[in-house]
Amino acid sequence: QVQLVESGGGLVQQGGAQRLTCAASGSIFSINAMGWYRQAPGKQREFVATITRDGSISYTNSVKGRFTISRDNAKNMLYLQMNNLKPAHPAVYYCPARSSGSPYWGQGTQVTVSS
Repeated sequence: QVQLVESGGGLVQQGGAQRLTCAASGSIFSINAMGWYRQAPGKQREFVATITRDGSISYTNSVKGRFTISRDNAKNMLYLQMNNLKPAHPAVYYCPARSSGSPYWGQGTQVTVSS
């Protein structure tokens, strides 16, 4: 089992920056990849970024050049640095962790960007 706790969300102004944090605990050794997804009310959860065990990183096109995913293996932490945020409906950001079975999900942290 893997437990994930996201934090760092809140209200931020257009063009501002926010850093999200995900604390992982439990069977960390089983994790092959971690990432960030977001979900706005009434919409499907969508992929934002991912980082694999070997350090490979990918982003959805809409955040390339603005968001940076990183991790601190010693602290079992995952981060998402979000810069130049654009106005959008509030979204809950999640940091799923993938192992051999179904991915683990945390409770998410909400980010609201005001115009």
